[in-house]
Amino acid sequence: MCAMRTYTTSVATGSSATAPRRWRRREPGRCRGAAGEKVRAVTTRTDAEQREEERIMASLEDGDTLAGFTKREWSAIQSPARYLGNEIGAMCDEDKFTKAELRMAMAYPEVYEVGSSNLGHIVLYTALNRTPGVACDRSYLPGDDMAALLKSKNRALFAVESKRPLAHFDALGLSVAYELSAINILEMMHLSHIPLTARERDDKPDEVWDVNAGSWPIVFAGGPTATSNPEPFAEFLDFIALGDGEDVLPEIAESLKKSKRAKLTREETLYRLACDVEGVYAPQFYDAPPGWGGAVFPIREGVPERPRRRVATPDPMLQVGLVPYVETIHDRMTIEIRRGCTRGCRFCSPGMLTRPARDVNPELVVQAVEEGIRKTGYNEFSLLSLSCSDYLALPAVGLEIKNRLKDQNVTLSLPSQRIDRFDDSIADILGGSGKVGLTFAPEAGTQRLRDIINKGLTNEDLLRGVQNAYDRGWRNVKLYFMIGLPGELDSDVLGIAETLGWLIRTVSRPTGRKKDQLTITCTISNFTPKPHTPFQWHTVSTSEFERKSALLREALKKVKGVKANYTSVRISAMEDFLGRGDRSLAPVLKRAWELGAHKDTWWDGAESSFASFDRAVEESGMGWKYRQVVDGEWDVMEKLGDGNYRGQGGGGKGRIDRGAAADKRLDAPLPWDHIDTGISKVWLKTDLQKALEGQTVPDCAHSGICTECGVCGGDFGENVVAVPPPVPAFEGHHAPDGRKCQRLRFTFTKKGKEIYIGHLDMLRSLERAARRAALPVSTSLSPFSSRLRISTAMPLPLGASSQAELLEIILVDRRDPSAVARDLASALPQGMQIQDVEEIPIKYLNGTVTESMSELLTSATFIVHVAVPGAVKAPDVKLAANAAAPVYDVDGGPGGLDKAGGKPKSDNEDEDDEDAFEDPEETARAWAELSARAAETTTEDWTRWVAACLALDAFPIKKTSKRGNSRTVDLKKQLIDLQVLDDDAVREMLGGEYDVPIPRELQPGTACLKFTGEYTCEGGLSVDGMLQMLSSVAGVTIEPLHSHRTSIHLRKMTPPPPDKLWLTNITRAEAFMAMERQWDESARRRGSNRGFMGASGDVDGRNAIDNHKDIAPR
Repeated sequence: MCAMRTYTTSVATGSSATAPRRWRRREPGRCRGAAGEKVRAVTTRTDAEQREEERIMASLEDGDTLAGFTKREWSAIQSPARYLGNEIGAMCDEDKFTKAELRMAMAYPEVYEVGSSNLGHIVLYTALNRTPGVACDRSYLPGDDMAALLKSKNRALFAVESKRPLAHFDALGLSVAYELSAINILEMMHLSHIPLTARERDDKPDEVWDVNAGSWPIVFAGGPTATSNPEPFAEFLDFIALGDGEDVLPEIAESLKKSKRAKLTREETLYRLACDVEGVYAPQFYDAPPGWGGAVFPIREGVPERPRRRVATPDPMLQVGLVPYVETIHDRMTIEIRRGCTRGCRFCSPGMLTRPARDVNPELVVQAVEEGIRKTGYNEFSLLSLSCSDYLALPAVGLEIKNRLKDQNVTLSLPSQRIDRFDDSIADILGGSGKVGLTFAPEAGTQRLRDIINKGLTNEDLLRGVQNAYDRGWRNVKLYFMIGLPGELDSDVLGIAETLGWLIRTVSRPTGRKKDQLTITCTISNFTPKPHTPFQWHTVSTSEFERKSALLREALKKVKGVKANYTSVRISAMEDFLGRGDRSLAPVLKRAWELGAHKDTWWDGAESSFASFDRAVEESGMGWKYRQVVDGEWDVMEKLGDGNYRGQGGGGKGRIDRGAAADKRLDAPLPWDHIDTGISKVWLKTDLQKALEGQTVPDCAHSGICTECGVCGGDFGENVVAVPPPVPAFEGHHAPDGRKCQRLRFTFTKKGKEIYIGHLDMLRSLERAARRAALPVSTSLSPFSSRLRISTAMPLPLGASSQAELLEIILVDRRDPSAVARDLASALPQGMQIQDVEEIPIKYLNGTVTESMSELLTSATFIVHVAVPGAVKAPDVKLAANAAAPVYDVDGGPGGLDKAGGKPKSDNEDEDDEDAFEDPEETARAWAELSARAAETTTEDWTRWVAACLALDAFPIKKTSKRGNSRTVDLKKQLIDLQVLDDDAVREMLGGEYDVPIPRELQPGTACLKFTGEYTCEGGLSVDGMLQMLSSVAGVTIEPLHSHRTSIHLRKMTPPPPDKLWLTNITRAEAFMAMERQWDESARRRGSNRGFMGASGDVDGRNAIDNHKDIAPR
């Protein structure tokens, strides 16, 4: 049996008996063993922490809390729907989690909005949950507010569906899609209370690996960056999954299940993985000896000498997954149509690491999109590939999907594509209206430099593509360029500005109107060399980047119609430092995190993060250019002995010196040489030589000419190019259907976890539910963005529940209201249930449109559960942290551990500063006094306060809009009714089975208030406003515990007074039509074809009837 993991806590003795708990260093005598060796952090846990985790588990079933946090805490954080885990398509329910033999969590080291829209994350999550006996949950980097809440309450980061701490899973998978996301990985592990390094997570040699018995989960990573060069992250991970994960992760899960059944140790479990599952690299069985340039060699017999990346064929059906409530970065469904790229761009790491190219069967793509739109309710989808236009079936597939979904108002978008393949067929796919953005990547501004990097693009291709876009309605395009490429001259940098100006002058029409002018948004990135590419030996100084960037900025000032965005040079420096590093970088990475580097992927606080990295590098003593200094990294464009040649390149000049000089520079071992990506290092050197000579290589997948890179054949497979089907005839773009044939008003509830979904997110969920239910909803006829005609009466405050929300939907066809309600109910989230439906007239008898709900809105009634201070104990940050805060053993020297946040503190922080928390005894006494006063509060007190509030003459407050405009509002005029409810009244109003977090028996110091406030389309009295008035008369701050809306009041529709002239015309028209029918019947009998008023006669008033055929009955 494994020893239980505990965080040791010091025993207070002597004068320190009452000292508050806080993060601190161990005393020197306790930091070292008997022989003076370092003692690493203790990784077991105390009985107190064990009881705390058991309490958290019990709270999962507690209706008053969620994941151990109270409703007030959930409502106080930004976008709590990030952490609910109840999205449409979620697969890891409680039953599945309980019965699973193996429990895994896929953790994405970015905020929810980024991670939940990542295609790879969705694919792996789906693949693992389809594996028998496996339950896979998800977790994301929490926002700053949630992270602070976790630290303040000493809670561990949890998985969003099961709400279990990540340390309770058998395996934790992390995605390393970008170099700087490693910082976020450390942050997530720290928040999960999981030791950062693999060594700290080790069990004793003879102990069975069993998470339920106290072992730590196996922590692994995957993704393109981890596959390219896992060494900088090796110290923190138990293993790395190399390559495509759809096949390898289920195999990993099966191996872990076998190891659990066999009761193997942690080391034996990892060894079995490394030996039996291809694509698994376990760093502990390899070593990087000094003096070998970071090269890695196996040290355990049986493990592969060069772990090989896995190659899988994309399965589109795995990609139809989650439908988040919140708006994500890529808020649409994504289907992969092609994996791999054989264009051979010499700077492109994904293109080298994903070979061979594999096209997806066109019919499977069409089926996946159709089924995905139906299941998810999205109105936008994207077809994904490294180069979508190289998927030759794209025109046929795209037009077939557009034709099939023509009536569903669905939009197609494509990622960055090759400009030389942009033609009319792709323009038809994208809509041809100029509404969908177009992005192209020329990369370089001159033909010479584009040949060096093997871009395969000419100026004529660039002009033709932009001209096609302009002719089809696009007035703005986005272009990507890079500076700092090998062989780049100043003339190449200035060529970017010249190319942009030439495109604008040539393409724009000389009409003199601004709207007819082409504009270009360009992004200028700094070239960062990547492993396993021909340019992996190249380097550029930061000062050179800054000089070239300034040169380009000055040149672009003279070009009108261009907006340029520049990548931070410091971000690029950090990317390069980590991307081509070795195992010696692990302490630097950890130290940078300790110093505050955080969320660098999206450049939040880039300057402070760079300062943290800069200091960490300085403390390590290696310097930013350590690879160049230690291992002979060099600039491939600098010829030995010829300083004048530096940076020239191309044109056959400057061939790399042959013999010993070439071997010394290019054959030296690199930290990533042991990863078998399929591409030969010899081929990389050969292709580098071709770059120096300005030679290009063809695309082997489409040209049929093999470039001998070494990938095709064997386990990596061959290029798979789908035969493009015939391009169908384009049936035209979607025409919004704005007919209004039926207006239905639904009453629905909002309860359970759904109370934490914000109003705008709820509206988006309702629209997608209507699409999933296949309702024929009318759309607005806006020329810019047509929207479904779906509306609610009024927003509901975040965290409030309701039993009377109102929803209106306008349909283009008449349907049975009960059938529509049934279909819609089946597509709604669990906490939103249809209670009633009624049909509302669209127009009055005189043809005027009936009022909307916002126009009819008068008031709303709430039940508000409130308390005086001390009645319900507030989240006690100080006591919780003092009682359970762990203390780690750390080595002396810089970087002691910070206070209850648990993150190592910087040297500039005083170790003897003010204690993090107050005296717990003093805090407890304060709470005892508040609780005693709260217990003395009676129903009579509440009644008196309510009466005083109702007796107010006025209660003016000043409100300030987002634009800074102020106005004075009298809240008392908006208060219609306020009364205190007893327990019986609460039970009667809420019902015995209704799921509302309001106790049926009130505690001392609390009360339930029935509150009716005035509401109009311009606003009204909120619950907070009412409590502000009540607190002013009570003399204490009254806190809301929960709000529940019981009803929304709408005034009755008031038909306008009848138009007597219009009614007279209608009467006359009906009389004339009756006479005409009688005359027609008589004429038919006599055999005459003349009508009542002749062949061309018309009846006065008939037009009035024809124009009002859609009048609904009163």
